[in-house]
Amino acid sequence: MGNSLGGKRSSKVMKINGETFKLKTPVTAEEVVKDYPGHVLLESEAVKSYGVGAKPLFPFQKLEPNRLYFLVELPEERVPRRVRSGLNMSAKDRLESLRLSRRSVSDLSLLKHKSEGSKSGAVRVKMRIPKAEVERLMKEGENEADAAHKIMQLCMVKPQLLHWKGDHGSAVAQGFKGRQRRVSFVPINEGGSCQIPVTS
Repeated sequence: MGNSLGGKRSSKVMKINGETFKLKTPVTAEEVVKDYPGHVLLESEAVKSYGVGAKPLFPFQKLEPNRLYFLVELPEERVPRRVRSGLNMSAKDRLESLRLSRRSVSDLSLLKHKSEGSKSGAVRVKMRIPKAEVERLMKEGENEADAAHKIMQLCMVKPQLLHWKGDHGSAVAQGFKGRQRRVSFVPINEGGSCQIPVTS
């Protein structure tokens, strides 16, 4: 019944597929991954603590005995997009870059308009007609199609009744002028004479 002086002097390495193998220590991470190009070693405690953010072992790091390590393949790094800095660009280069970016946006909007135009051709129209007027037109019409035709003729005569949705879903009223500039007159008495300034 004596004490053990030796103990286990090996590390365990697990692959992604669950296969494990033992290595006698001291051994470096570089010696382990030389047979597995594109792979790195992760310490199990680091994976437990940090998950995906666990840092791989450096090639010169020694594996510690009685520890578990994971042998994982490095994901392919995507090449970051090249961003042009405006600091070292000439005015001509900046203008060309701006022109290209605007063109790409306009090209996308043209494609959107073409796809919208290829639909059934139906347009949603919203009309504001008094109920009494609608009821009168429905009674006068022989059927629903005739009544709809009369309502459309009425809208052609009175375009202010017609409202349709614009490109961005905003209601656009046809026949109404936008907010007009209003002029007000304020009389001012100075020294007996009356002046009327115009304010907008």
